[in-house]
Amino acid sequence: MPDVTVFRDVLRNGFEQTDLPWVPWTEPGREGVEFVVLWGPGHAGEEDSASLLLRFPPGAHGDFHEHLGHELMLVLDGTLDHSDGRRFHRGDLVIEEPGTRHQMSSATGCTVLAVRARPASPRTPQAGEITTGVGAGA
Repeated sequence: MPDVTVFRDVLRNGFEQTDLPWVPWTEPGREGVEFVVLWGPGHAGEEDSASLLLRFPPGAHGDFHEHLGHELMLVLDGTLDHSDGRRFHRGDLVIEEPGTRHQMSSATGCTVLAVRARPASPRTPQAGEITTGVGAGA
C-alpha cells in the first residue's frame, strides 16, 4: 500500500518549522535557500515532477531559470519577490507556464510550496529581461 506523508501546520512561520529536514540548496546561482523534498523525480525517468517546501531567509535568492513545464508556487509565509518586480505575499498562488523565465528571491524571508511538472533549466538573463530581485544576476 502506498505511503501517506503528513506535514502538520505548514502555514506557520517556516523558520519555526525546525522539525522538518531542511537542506541547504547548493547549486550555482542560489544563495541561502533551504528545501525539503516532498517528492522528486523518480529513478529511470519514471517521474519528472517535483514538489518542494522552500525557505528563503531574508536576502536569499534562487538562480535565474526557465521552466520546461508548469510550476505552481504557494506562498505559505512571508513575501516572495519575482525578478520582474512583482511581490507575492502569504496566501498568493502563482502559476508559471512552460517557457517562463525568472529568478525568485525574498528581501524579508518566506516559505513557499513549489510544485513543478517538469524540471527547470538554469539560464543567463538576456538583454531586456528584468532581474530586479535580491541577488539578481548573481
